[in-house]
Amino acid sequence: MFKPKLFTIFHTFNREQLTKDLIAGIVVGILALPLSIAFAIASGVSPDKGLFTAIIAGFLISFLGGSRVQIGGPTGAFIVIVYGIVQQYGIDGLTVATIMAGLMLIAMGFARLGQVIKFIPYPLIVGFTTGIALIIFSSQMKDFFGLRMGVVPADFIEKWMAYVAHFSTANPHAIGLGLGTIFISLLFGKVSQRIPGSLVAILLSTIAVQYFQWPVETIGSRFGAIPSGFPSFSIPSVDWAMIKGLFQPAFTIALLGGIESLLSAVVADGMIGKTHRSNMELVAQGVANVVTPFFGGIPATGAIARTATNVKNGGRTPVAGIVHAITLLCIVLFVGHLAVMIPLACLAGILVVIAYNMSEWRSFRRIAQGRGSDAVVLVVTFLLTVLLDLTVAIEVGMVLAAFLFMTRMSQLSHVDLVKDLKLREQESESVVHPMDLSNFIVPKGIRVFEVSGPMFFGAAYKFQEEIKHLETPPPILILRMRYVPMIDATGLRAVEDVYREVTSQGTKLVLSGVQPPVLEELRKSRLLFKIGKGNVLPDFAHALERATRLLENAHLEDPKETDNDAGEAILKDLTPVQGQHP
Repeated sequence: MFKPKLFTIFHTFNREQLTKDLIAGIVVGILALPLSIAFAIASGVSPDKGLFTAIIAGFLISFLGGSRVQIGGPTGAFIVIVYGIVQQYGIDGLTVATIMAGLMLIAMGFARLGQVIKFIPYPLIVGFTTGIALIIFSSQMKDFFGLRMGVVPADFIEKWMAYVAHFSTANPHAIGLGLGTIFISLLFGKVSQRIPGSLVAILLSTIAVQYFQWPVETIGSRFGAIPSGFPSFSIPSVDWAMIKGLFQPAFTIALLGGIESLLSAVVADGMIGKTHRSNMELVAQGVANVVTPFFGGIPATGAIARTATNVKNGGRTPVAGIVHAITLLCIVLFVGHLAVMIPLACLAGILVVIAYNMSEWRSFRRIAQGRGSDAVVLVVTFLLTVLLDLTVAIEVGMVLAAFLFMTRMSQLSHVDLVKDLKLREQESESVVHPMDLSNFIVPKGIRVFEVSGPMFFGAAYKFQEEIKHLETPPPILILRMRYVPMIDATGLRAVEDVYREVTSQGTKLVLSGVQPPVLEELRKSRLLFKIGKGNVLPDFAHALERATRLLENAHLEDPKETDNDAGEAILKDLTPVQGQHP
């Protein structure tokens, strides 16, 4: 579970596969150059921070990860949260938040939450993913249109109002470069599947700008030269107030990183027919996000697009990911100075294409037209992501999804008075001894209620309300619980309250068809002994037999003292201490 894939499959390496991994790593390394720069600029940091994140984090994720082909680095999912942290806390704040997120990811991995994190509702994932895509698209309009304006506002509405106010300053050359980049990125795949269209667009646009001397902004004109050496180790200044303020953003980074890396690993598994180790993958992501910030890096996770490119080019082992990091390092060290000539309008066009690809608009439309509760979670998460804050969107989305799920589960729970017993008994039921269930005769004085569905805190009130509506308490009350798969503390309390109330009115309570998990909870809570283990029976046949005897022998002082053999039989199977009855 906690052994990196690289060490597990090391003995399977051969020259042919290593050659394929080498080629795939080089291709992905070249592709990672413009993407890393674009994600860094969109996040509000300098281009070199994105490059060194791809190098350091990419190496660690491949070296320590639980996936064979995962490629790690900066991704579009982090743009929104990183930009907000930089604006409020500065680069030191981003460094601290990333390290905190890395520690959280490591803790998640060692706590074996790799499977649990996959249970996050799909409408919530689509909602904030589509919201992030819209924010990324919106953030690129200044460079895409070449607008001459100051700092772009962070608020979504204010951002578009500023764009409209400055649209008269649009640069036709920048618009042409942006549209050309989109066109090449989308259509070049029909020419070659191995060479990324975005890379071709960068080369052509850079050559065009330099040759024709178009008046557009480049990386160099805005950020200056890109460092050609490896970054030095640095420790950020930090205080307790900053840590407290960064806890929520750090948790959001950890959650997003965990979700995206595991989704990417699952997609890759489907492409290569293998399986990944989710907990080891979380640990690797955590280590990468703890180490990288000390060298000026930003948050990193598994990148679906680069991982897919790796697979399509023949990568099948973590060696490809390691080669990708080494290739990118060589580019930065030897030809990185040429990257300053890349026009920002071209990078904006690439990010527009990325935003479109991650928008999942088809899934958004399908969910929005589907079940009402899923549509509510989707739309609320989307709107909060775009208009308010990603952290709030995830928190509210999770709470809302849980609340709506509990509402649906409570609707599955019912408490019904059984009036036509012959009709109800046509259903199959486990019987301890042979008996014709369709010919039951329920004596007068015995009332039967059917309880179905999970008896948890969201449904327990139904049970209590239905029982309380009995006009005249009968001498004997049978609760059929054959369709109750589980019961929680609130459900136990509801049963206890009903027992206490009916007992105070002289009614004897008998439970029928109690499933083993529910029976175990009754025993742990000591409620079994209050009701009387002889009054808790495995099927309706024995329950009716017990109720009839109680009715005929109403003079018994304490019915708990007369144990039923069938009740003892089912209890014996659940007794933890061998040879002893509870």
